[in-house]
Amino acid sequence: MNTATVSATASASSAPPLAHTAGRTPRRWPQWATPLLWLTLAYTVVPLVANDYWFDAILVPFLALSLAAVGLNLLTGYAGQLSLGSAAFMAVGAFAAYNFNLRVEGLPLLASFALAGLTATLVGLVFGLPSLRLRGFYLAVSTLAAQFFVQWALTKFGWFSNHNASGVIDAPRLAVGAWVFDTPVLRYLFALSVVSVLTLLVWRLVNTPTGHHFIAIRDNELASRVTGVPVLRTKLLAFAISSFVIGVAGVLWGFVYLRTVEPAGFNLDRSFQILFIIIIGGLASIRGAFLGAALIVVFPLLLSRAGSFLFGQWFDSGVLDLSQRIVIGVLIVAFLIAEPQGLAALWPRVLRRLASWRTPRTPRSDAAARRHPAAVPRPSA
Repeated sequence: MNTATVSATASASSAPPLAHTAGRTPRRWPQWATPLLWLTLAYTVVPLVANDYWFDAILVPFLALSLAAVGLNLLTGYAGQLSLGSAAFMAVGAFAAYNFNLRVEGLPLLASFALAGLTATLVGLVFGLPSLRLRGFYLAVSTLAAQFFVQWALTKFGWFSNHNASGVIDAPRLAVGAWVFDTPVLRYLFALSVVSVLTLLVWRLVNTPTGHHFIAIRDNELASRVTGVPVLRTKLLAFAISSFVIGVAGVLWGFVYLRTVEPAGFNLDRSFQILFIIIIGGLASIRGAFLGAALIVVFPLLLSRAGSFLFGQWFDSGVLDLSQRIVIGVLIVAFLIAEPQGLAALWPRVLRRLASWRTPRTPRSDAAARRHPAAVPRPSA
């Protein structure tokens, strides 16, 4: 090592430490801390500050769509099986819960939720069988058939709607034991509890060997088969669990949000809406399901307020619907090109950028860093 290198190294070692790194020990924020913080705020602060409109029109549909997106993300994001029939499984769950509650006397509400999820699981397994031979676009078309078949069956056979002439049936009262959830804030807390429990179970699942099998099949099905992953069984398991979660989300959509159950509430637009949520929020990300749902639910409200402010009466409901479709389409294309991992990857990057801007730097430390750059030792001759 020559004399210049030695002197540069000595100068660098004698330079004062940077202000933003001196005396600090880097700490990692626990993985569970952020969800726990949001959950605490959702249970304690939101019920105090939100009004009935927010509960009924924004928060409850946000929770139901978030849960449906979690279920679809498990199938499409983690297991790599594209599905366009999410609304069909939601409809199966909602109508199954209604019929279990109607025809089984004294059945607890939560039991009807569980049975509805199991019914959606059976239907999901039937329409998941093509995944054993199909993949990609062809699998998406086969799941799209589920959407049309379920809507046709629910409309054709009056037994599902208790032979109601209009096909629209009122959801039963939300009651668990002595607790009756008959106000907007109580309905919100009920939906929040169901979504929290199922989301926790899905999060635990994706961190188990079964979840690793999902990811392995998504990344390389042939290599997974060679390494001993039971591909066929794992695919069907992904369809089953995803359908269960989406079926329960359908019960929340019909019983807690709409408070009516009808086939029109689970049309093809709903399936694409859930798919757009996981694309914008981020595939293979549970957090992305909630971020995407927040954008999809809140965005029409923001667009309506902005349009009314800028254009007045000219910005009616038809223009709002068209504008919403255009902007959502542009966002989907933008995320697919610029940020394929969605808001789940973009959000931490924005937070890191904000944190770097807030980091204090003194002129003296900056000047010292420029005056005494860290020397790189060179190999001696």
